[in-house]
Order: sequence, then C-alpha cells, then structure tokens
Amino acid sequence: MPRQRLGEILKEKGLLDEKELEEALRIQQVTGERLGRILVRLGIVAEPEIVSALAGQLDLPEVNLFEEVEPDLLHRILPQSLVVRYKAIPVRQQGNRLLVAMADPLDVVAIDDLQQICQLEIQPAIASEQEVERFIGQFYDLQELVVQAERSQELLFETGVAWEVQESDQDEALMIRLVNTSIRQAVKMKASDLHFEPTQGKVRVRFRIDGLLREMVELPLGILPPLVSRIKIMAGLDITERRLPQDGRFQISLDRQQINLRVSTVPTAYGEKVVLRILDGVSSLILLENLGLSNNALTEYRRLIMNTDGMVLITGPTGSGKTSTLYATLHELNNSEQNIMTIEDPVEYLLNGINQIRVNNKQGLDFATGLRAILRQDPDIIMVGEIRDQETAQIAVRAAITGHLVFSTLHTADAAGAVTRLLDMGIEPYLVASSLKGVVAQRLVRRLCPHCQEYYQPEPGSPEAVYLERLGFPLVEVARGRGCRRCEQTGYKGRIAILEVLAVTRELRQRIMARATSDELKRVAINNGMVSLQEDGIMKALERITTIQEVMRVAYSDEG
Repeated sequence: MPRQRLGEILKEKGLLDEKELEEALRIQQVTGERLGRILVRLGIVAEPEIVSALAGQLDLPEVNLFEEVEPDLLHRILPQSLVVRYKAIPVRQQGNRLLVAMADPLDVVAIDDLQQICQLEIQPAIASEQEVERFIGQFYDLQELVVQAERSQELLFETGVAWEVQESDQDEALMIRLVNTSIRQAVKMKASDLHFEPTQGKVRVRFRIDGLLREMVELPLGILPPLVSRIKIMAGLDITERRLPQDGRFQISLDRQQINLRVSTVPTAYGEKVVLRILDGVSSLILLENLGLSNNALTEYRRLIMNTDGMVLITGPTGSGKTSTLYATLHELNNSEQNIMTIEDPVEYLLNGINQIRVNNKQGLDFATGLRAILRQDPDIIMVGEIRDQETAQIAVRAAITGHLVFSTLHTADAAGAVTRLLDMGIEPYLVASSLKGVVAQRLVRRLCPHCQEYYQPEPGSPEAVYLERLGFPLVEVARGRGCRRCEQTGYKGRIAILEVLAVTRELRQRIMARATSDELKRVAINNGMVSLQEDGIMKALERITTIQEVMRVAYSDEG
C-alpha cells in the first residue's frame, strides 16, 4: 500500500486546505525545501502538528525529548559536534540498539555516520526541529559550559580581583560563550528576562517565560565575578564598581538576528545579581486586534485613539504589557500626515516613521525636559513612556488640552485609579476632566495550551467556585492544562492580555470635577457598560483561552 502524502494527511486533519497546499507545493518546486518546513514558515501549520503527521506517515515513534531522554547518554554515546550537525539526540539504549530522535529521520547519510561512530544500530524517531534545537541549547551548550566552568581552577576564586590576576584568553572565551549561549537559549525559549542570581555556593540561571521564572542551570559561585565583568563590558558599565546598582544596554547578533538587551546589576549578600531584559524589537510588535480586547472593547478603544486631542492612559503593574499596547497603538496611528514623537526610558522598539527620544538622566534629559522639547517640534501625537511626577503630569495634561493627542502609562490597580492618581499628583480636577479621554487597565495571563487542555467543573466551595460566584458568574465547566511536551509540562503556552477600557463620559467628567473616589468612578463606568478587568479575565476563562487560576493569580481582588 503506497504511503499517504504529508499534504493529504494534513488536509484530512483539517489543518490546511487545497489552496494552501498548492501554494506550499509551488514554493517547494522553487526552493526544494521539505513541505513541512514550508508550511511552518508560512504560518499555515504549527510544527508540532507537522511532527505528529510525519510520525504517522513514516510509522516512526514521536519522542518527547524533555521527558524521555536518558541523561547519561548525552555526552557518552555521541559527540556534540554530530548531535549539532545532524540535529539528532540519543534517547535511550536497549542492547545493541540506540533510539535517536531526529529532526529529519529520513537522512540516511546521518544515520550511517551515527552508526559508524557509536557502533550501534540506530533506530530513528522523530522530534520537531524547534524542540531539538531547544534541547541542544539547554542540555548541551549550557551544560557543557557549566562542566568547563567547574573544571577550570581559576573559577574557584571568590573575588573579581583574584580572577583578574589569573584570567587567561581561554577563560575570557569561556565567559563570552557562556553569556552568548545563555542569551541564545533564552531567545529560543521566548524568555523576556534572563537572571544570573548568586545564592549560597552557586549561581542560579533562570529564564522568565510567560511571566514566571524557570530555573535552567546552576553555575559555580566562583564564576560570578568574571561573568558580571563580561556583561558590564558589553553594556559599557563600570567593572570596578561593585557596591552600587548599575543600568545599561547592548546589542548582539546571534544567528543573524539582532538582539537588544537591557542590563541591570545590584549588589546582594553573595555578590552582584544581573538581570538582562530581552528586547526583541520590531519582531515583537503586535497589532491591536491581537492584544486580547473583546470586540466591544476594541471598538471603544479605537474610538478613543481617533481623537485629535486629549490624553489616553494605559495602567497596570510592571510587566503587564503596557508598552506593547502603546506601540500597537502608535503603529495603527502611524502615517505620513502625522508627526508622532515619543520620550521613553528606554526605547524598547524602533518604529519607522516615528521620532523616538531616549531619557538620559545623566545629561539632564528627563521626561519633563524631553516633553517640553517635543512640544516645540510641532507634534500631532505624543507618547510619554511613563508619568512619574507632578511636573511631567502637568506638561502632559496641558499638551492634551492644547490640541495634541497624548498617550502615557501609570502604575495603578485599575482604570479608575488613574484619575485619582492624577489628582493626587496635584492636577486640578477641571484639567483632568477636560483632558482625559480614556484609560485602559491591563494584566497578562498565560494562554491555555491547545494540545493538552481538559475540562472540569470547579467543586462547590473551592477557590475557583467562590471567585466565580462572587463575580456573578455561573458555576460551569471550564478548562485547565494537563501539561504536555508542546508546553513543556506547564499547561500553558503564550500569553494574552485581560483589559478594562474606561471611556470618560459626561457623567464621569462631572464626578471627576467633584473629586469622586476611584470606587465611585468605577461604579459609574460599570453602570455605563464597562467590563471590569476581572470580568474580562473570567470571560476568557469561560471561553477556555485561559484558566480561572490564572485570572486569580494576576487580577484577584477581595473587593470583587
């Protein structure tokens, strides 16, 4: 019986249609690439789906590398050079047979070479190319560097002075490789932050993925001083200053990709801790319709940003996606007829056609100074990275009432809290009422993994049930993630925003003039149709986009 073609298998599963298949086959005739790779590159089919289809087509086992690999095989059976060249991971050995997970299990040349090297019969299995590369980065590149660090006698020195005396070209190369490999792996795993954290007797390397920290490897504590020095050199910081916090940034090219990083160092009891924020530039830019706004909220927000003047604020804690929302907004408003200018600390994404200014406190360029300068540049739209003080708030408000559309951020718990924060900063109620057009409050929740979700009904009296009932939602069936190889056993993959959009109506302006509390303003807004942050999160949980636990984690309030 002839083997069924990959394209036909994917069509039967409903993962692509005839037109998409014809387009991919047309590209294949030109490039000679594998059909699966083309479909992934075009964004038509996800790589895990391709792997599952190929496993069925080729009658090969599908391997979960992060669960099934026997660790002692990694450096004993095959040299790392062959593992990297052929993207082939030894999984387990049974007698004279070695199960090897391969991105291309039909590569007979690779299979022959592997058999010659290990003198075992190779039984190919299939794994996604992305997962193989991530596994190599985590369990070969980083682990190999850890082994080298532990073997190096110089790394036993506990102070930077001792290292500077002993350091050799080989040691310096090790630091360069360690930093670059850590960054490369963090980027591959879509981490937002990379932590080098000294503790008692070791340095923890942790990645923040989908909002939560995940420990990757442990380094010997003696490696910390030269490691920190290497990062400081890259960021242009003072390597002799170890008692005060420092901030900087740098850019490196990895795998033909420009990676921008923001660096922060602080002294701790066991040495300097370093955090690298990964700013992946334009590639991270998302559109307004992909933020997570419901149809009604998206319509309301687009109505707010079409104003020719006034102020729109985005609120939420650090790491809640405020900057992404601002950039998505500017991207939508950007055209050749508008002069859009920003003052930011720092500039996280570079946008063509927008004039972006970076705060430089050392040179006296703060938000207020930059905003004054922008007002002399004939702007139509102004974005202020953050309103931190009364002076900046006053200038922003006056710009908003003199014909400019102003966007900025504040750190408040909800949308109504932005109004009282401006009043607390000393802005007169009539100025707030006349300038403010609307406020968006947001948080980021993790998305449910689409491959391993299961449905359940919360038990009466459980925290989820109590939360649903208090917010007025029925006790119905919801979803949670079991954990699988595609989400690395977390049950989640990616993030989405939950939001509330407060439009300043005539009634709200009157309440602002009367210095109403944030609770009063919130009640009025909800009576006028605003969906609260928590309600938006629950609705996304009921739609099985996220979970009740996630909404409670990021937006729980005992005030309902």
